[in-house]
Amino acid sequence: MSYTKREFVYAAFAEIGYASYAFDLDSNDIEAAMRRMDSMLAGWNALGIRIGYPLPANPTDSDLDELTTVPDSANESIITNLAIRIAPGLGKTVSQDTKITARAAYSTLLARSAMPSEIQLGSLPSGAGNKSFDSPFLAEPESPLTVGNDSELTFE
Repeated sequence: MSYTKREFVYAAFAEIGYASYAFDLDSNDIEAAMRRMDSMLAGWNALGIRIGYPLPANPTDSDLDELTTVPDSANESIITNLAIRIAPGLGKTVSQDTKITARAAYSTLLARSAMPSEIQLGSLPSGAGNKSFDSPFLAEPESPLTVGNDSELTFE
């Protein structure tokens, strides 16, 4: 189940003890928390942690009701780390349990996103098991990314 940005923000407020005060939250506080979340996930994106969160091109273009495609395994990391980021601005102190949970969830997220980069081996001897008699070396690597002049690159 995907969360909206608003649901992430409300869950982060609940994490720091604002759950019962949901109706007392100022719209400026909610917008500021969403911008902090956008900033946090843009930083994660720059580190190579791409989890399907829709980053806005401009901070004013972000929509609270936009549906994210974040996997369920990343929800806890987003909520607890956002709570840690917004708590000082509200004069709240985050519990030690929240900090521990945030660190563990972020570590899990890092482990799930860590993938060794693929390389193609070329100019290596082919070895005794190779049945090709054209060359004693492996074939030159092919470009892993090919797009024609009139094509666009899409990621799915």
